[in-house]
Amino acid sequence: MTSVGAADTGVRAFLAEHTPFQSMPDEDLDELVAGARVEEFPAGAVVADYASRVPDDVWMVLDGQVSLHASADGAVIDTVNRGGIFGYTPMLVGGGMQFEARTSLPSRLIRLPGALVRSQFASPAGLAFLASSAWNATKAVRPLGAAGGQTVGELVDSEVLTVDPHTSVREAVIEMTRRRMSYALIRLPDGGLGIFTDRDLRTRVVAAGIPVDVEISRVMSAPARTVTADLTTETVLMEMLESGVRHMPVLTGRGDVIGVLEDADLLAASARQSFMLRRAIGSAADARELQRVGQRVRGMAGELFRNGTKASAASAILSVVVDSLVRRALEIALAETGGVSAGFAWLTLGSVARREAMPSSDVDSALSWSDESAPRADELRGVAARTQSILDGCGLPSDRNGAVAAKPGFSRPASQWRAAAQEWLDHPLRDRGLIMSSLLIDARVVWGDTALHTAAAAYRRLRDHPEALRLQLLDALSGRVRTRSLRDVLARRGGTFDLKSHAVTPIVNLARWGGLSAGLTTATTPARLAAAAQARAISTQDATTLGDVFLMLQRLRMAHQVEQLTAGHTPGDVITMSELSPLNRSLLNEGLREIAAVQRRVRQSGIPPV
Repeated sequence: MTSVGAADTGVRAFLAEHTPFQSMPDEDLDELVAGARVEEFPAGAVVADYASRVPDDVWMVLDGQVSLHASADGAVIDTVNRGGIFGYTPMLVGGGMQFEARTSLPSRLIRLPGALVRSQFASPAGLAFLASSAWNATKAVRPLGAAGGQTVGELVDSEVLTVDPHTSVREAVIEMTRRRMSYALIRLPDGGLGIFTDRDLRTRVVAAGIPVDVEISRVMSAPARTVTADLTTETVLMEMLESGVRHMPVLTGRGDVIGVLEDADLLAASARQSFMLRRAIGSAADARELQRVGQRVRGMAGELFRNGTKASAASAILSVVVDSLVRRALEIALAETGGVSAGFAWLTLGSVARREAMPSSDVDSALSWSDESAPRADELRGVAARTQSILDGCGLPSDRNGAVAAKPGFSRPASQWRAAAQEWLDHPLRDRGLIMSSLLIDARVVWGDTALHTAAAAYRRLRDHPEALRLQLLDALSGRVRTRSLRDVLARRGGTFDLKSHAVTPIVNLARWGGLSAGLTTATTPARLAAAAQARAISTQDATTLGDVFLMLQRLRMAHQVEQLTAGHTPGDVITMSELSPLNRSLLNEGLREIAAVQRRVRQSGIPPV
């Protein structure tokens, strides 16, 4: 380690560019720089061990990278890059904490006097910095893979920070820092809950120029989004991802607060990348920057899976991130063309719409616009073409079968979509009606007015069209011979097998029909199977069996595709049977038998021919 003074190394300008020192008065900044030192460390050097002492100094990364490792097992709990600081939380709480800071790369670090930094944390900028990051590096992390079958009530810590509506923001943040909590709940006079987090501090206090002595009730988020303790971790994770919140109060059935769930309660350290990746996507300034970020998306799913996240959860998280990528690509395309951003909706189709994306998934899409926008059809299709071009550069190719929003068959005015859906229901064998219906039934609006997805209303009344419903069923059962013939391949342990086409798709199609029988359109395959059982379209046992087989197949697909990504190959669903382990070969063989058995039972249930 070598040490040099800070005066001649550009440290003053560097500090002034980074939080929490950006708004520091000149004389205070000069004093801070005078007491600072720049120290150089090789890779792998221990900078500080916070388990043994309370630090006197705070560190900022000038260049390089520092990892914070849990003292118990050495696991990485946070990474600090250029401009980041560490060592302030133990100093503020006045006690040692169970982690050490270690350089990941050769690094230059700025050692800052703790006493001078401490005073800066009392300023609005310092409070905002604390609320956004002070607790993240010290929170215990539980991997989603281990928590996959748990309810959120089993995960939350019983300690809850609740403050009075008249508490000042300053008092609340000081208490949040002292207790290492990243939120404060506010009990409202009507019995409801408000919540105050780092986002509220940044956007409603600091950015708005409101003094930190204001009452917290003026700047809280209310009512707070809440969940009940009986919900599964995966269900709540998806709600948090889709809504963009990082805190979720957990209530009993009677409405009592038993804890506050945070994203780190559900996500392994690597899985936090999905949140960070979505933020990077949202802040991408242009197509090139978005494409650089987008190239990381498929790898994120692989890392989630390798680190213990269940395949179904990794797939759902990947779908959410792809949605973010599509939205930002569309916004960039609109900005480039100068087109208006209202009056149309972008629909995602296929596996991404069902929240079942895999690294191999392409982008199926459609476009619907208001009838008043009909004269702009060519312009809107041009925006769709540019959007897909951006996504291609992100590693998300358009649908190989032509379900692309830039094409006339998949881009129409809302009234034409409504009429087309009705025609496909009345005459499902015309104009590829059965195929188009299957695509539009899965469709989900990811950008624009959801009311412009006019086909959805028609498909919710599919039970009024028994012929179309029967054809959906017959299509779902049509894979019987193909599936049975490929079982022979499995028995010989040779050849190749397409997991998607010959195993997953029959379940997806049968679940789609079952969901439609229950009046359910856009949904995941497991949700459709559950609805089908409730509507008695299939038995509860068959729904459970197909659901279990589907999850097993998704696990096999994800494992296979992650191996392909690791080897630098394009991911896909064709596997070589001899390369499967005996256990997985047996599971796949048994799964195919179960699919065929359910198909046979449904066929024998007396469905009349068309």
